[in-house]
Amino acid sequence: MDADFVPRQRLGFFLVALQLGLIITLAVAAGPVFLGGRAPAGAWLLALTGVALGMWALSANRPGNFNIQPAPRAGGRLVQHGPYRWIRHPMYTAVMACAGACTWAVASPWVWLATLGLAVVLAAKASFEERWMAIKHPEYVAYRARTTRFLPGLF
Repeated sequence: MDADFVPRQRLGFFLVALQLGLIITLAVAAGPVFLGGRAPAGAWLLALTGVALGMWALSANRPGNFNIQPAPRAGGRLVQHGPYRWIRHPMYTAVMACAGACTWAVASPWVWLATLGLAVVLAAKASFEERWMAIKHPEYVAYRARTTRFLPGLF
């Protein structure tokens, strides 16, 4: 076990806990609007796009390779097909699409704040994950150079 394992594990746990807390906050706020049929069509489209992207990203990973923590799994491999061909973090993009749909549906300052907080947490997770992936997978540096972090052509 390397010397940085425990600090990485703690940081990963903290970021995942924040992420899940913010996702639950958004779901509680927007769930009644979606379930009550009051969400705008655009919010539904954005949510469905996020779900579809998330499912595609999960299907591109082999079982046991996916990790909610930013630290790479032991024995994990670098996935470069499916949405990972263009986006390094398609699951984070999918989560943000769903968060955007919640924000569109509810449009309250608290939901905007939760969505902004979630974006900050996911950006931090992505930064740590990229640093650690480059150490674990030397080919990650070239992969990072030819892909975008979250949105092709934008970010």
